[in-house]
Amino acid sequence: MKRIIFFLVFVFTLSFAATAQSEATPTAVVQKIKVFPNPASNVVNILGLKNSSRAQIIVSDTYGNAILEHHWAIRNNALNIPITTLRSGIYIVTIQSQEQQVQTKFYKK
Repeated sequence: MKRIIFFLVFVFTLSFAATAQSEATPTAVVQKIKVFPNPASNVVNILGLKNSSRAQIIVSDTYGNAILEHHWAIRNNALNIPITTLRSGIYIVTIQSQEQQVQTKFYKK
């Protein structure tokens, strides 16, 4: 009887340790991105990006329709996106490169 109880406690301890370890392991790295000015009128600045020689930048409306699409280099961990042609509203910026994939939003006044 003592062996059975010891075995059950041992198995429970192992399963608890495995569960705790898998939950403590981060699955995604969260980047601190700063978007300004927000609301913007002419240019949106995005700081905190990883430098990249070629990044795909897509500006979409809230329905997911791509409004602007560019391929730019990201230097000095920053990106400046001209938005003078956009109408007032909420937009989503998606930045994709080998180094990162970031999505953030801004408001055009």
